[in-house]
Amino acid sequence: MASLWDDLESLVNTPSSFSAQPGERGTIRDKANFNAKEDAAALRKAVKGLGTNEKVLIEVLTQRSSAQRQQICKAYQEAYSRILVDDLKADVSGNFEKVLVALITPPAAYDCHEVTRAIKGLGTKESVLIEIFASRSNQQIKALSDVYVQEKGKLLIDHLKSEVSGDFGKALLLLAAGKRDESTAVNAEKAKEEAKALYNAGEKRWGTDEAKFIEILCQRSVAQLRQTLVEYLNISGKTLQQSIESEMSGNLEKLLVAVVKCVKSVPIYLAERLYKSMKGVGTDENTVTRIMVSRSEIDLLDIRTEFKKLYNSSLHSFIQSDCHGDYGKTLVKICGGED
Repeated sequence: MASLWDDLESLVNTPSSFSAQPGERGTIRDKANFNAKEDAAALRKAVKGLGTNEKVLIEVLTQRSSAQRQQICKAYQEAYSRILVDDLKADVSGNFEKVLVALITPPAAYDCHEVTRAIKGLGTKESVLIEIFASRSNQQIKALSDVYVQEKGKLLIDHLKSEVSGDFGKALLLLAAGKRDESTAVNAEKAKEEAKALYNAGEKRWGTDEAKFIEILCQRSVAQLRQTLVEYLNISGKTLQQSIESEMSGNLEKLLVAVVKCVKSVPIYLAERLYKSMKGVGTDENTVTRIMVSRSEIDLLDIRTEFKKLYNSSLHSFIQSDCHGDYGKTLVKICGGED
């Protein structure tokens, strides 16, 4: 895996993964000749009475875009005076329930709920916070933060402050502010200066100046950081990721490595996350569900491509062998074709 992340040759001229818009590289798109009332009726029939028609639930909810699913939820409530998400929760369970609920939740609300679950109760699930705040654009972070205010009546950033601490907390809060520079212009001189500053803050000194890494990696634009990564390799002879991995530890290391990986390629980072969630004994279904649903209209086609390159196996076949029952069937449908 190291060799993949060490390849910086074509990085500077590659489009930023953060600029992908819904519909461009997703596996799910608007369905032609869509009729929300008909779909609502089909779903009502599928959950009404004894027994559930899981096939209908999967077919309808995986073959409509998120915007269309919201129209179905509205049509369902208008026609039956019932809430679709409540009926699904009453009728199905486990990971199948979770993936269907994820599908009918608007993307910003789904991200918000995942963050809320990660900081709720005993123990904070830092890996979820790292994945979301390292891989989302400013717009996506603002949207999930807006949902949090609407639902909780307070700022997400204030809740996070009470849950995370130390250098990891400082870095995460900077990312959660959603204020990364979005400029596409690159200042080559500044990239050299900051690469040198990072080298001096880590490799060159006894003990690491974490604040310098946090300041640069959590605030500079993707385009600027890509140039900085190239300059760092020229100065150090090592990649910045290798330096972070050798100089730091714990959640700060994991977060900054995730940031560097996402600056290079969000689809590769998420393909790697999917693989690690499914390989070996036991599956991290929550991570698999979150990535498959949240990227289904953004860049899941790219994630599939990178997965095949990395692991010589298609994401489709990996899911089929690892995720079973109606849950597995739903994921396969979201995944789309075999590569």
